[in-house]
Amino acid sequence: MDVALGAAVRIRRRTIGLSQEALANQCGVSFQQIQKYENGANRISFSRLVQIAKALRCRVVDLMDVLDAPGAEAQGEVDVLSRMRTPGALELLAAFEQLPQDSRSSLIGFMRSLTPMDHNPEP
Repeated sequence: MDVALGAAVRIRRRTIGLSQEALANQCGVSFQQIQKYENGANRISFSRLVQIAKALRCRVVDLMDVLDAPGAEAQGEVDVLSRMRTPGALELLAAFEQLPQDSRSSLIGFMRSLTPMDHNPEP
């Protein structure tokens, strides 16, 4: 769970364009501590999680959503989170979140049309 929560913090931080150092300054810790949180090496206390969520301009529950799924540390969750490290993935997600629903649906259809058929999962 520590790894999944840390990954959620990293994804949110990168999505809003905040550096580890800036997040650390807002939370009163070192950037190395933020690295440890994001890598799951150190457990995030609830009070620190509240500070982090405030600095990331989101709710604590937004960061903890990843923990709701049974087996959050299962390989499937890790795979999804590791895909977010792909160059451009966070920028694409940030832009996608700004689109109205009809545009999102159109974009998904377009992206599927660019994908080779054997890698095109059914919706």
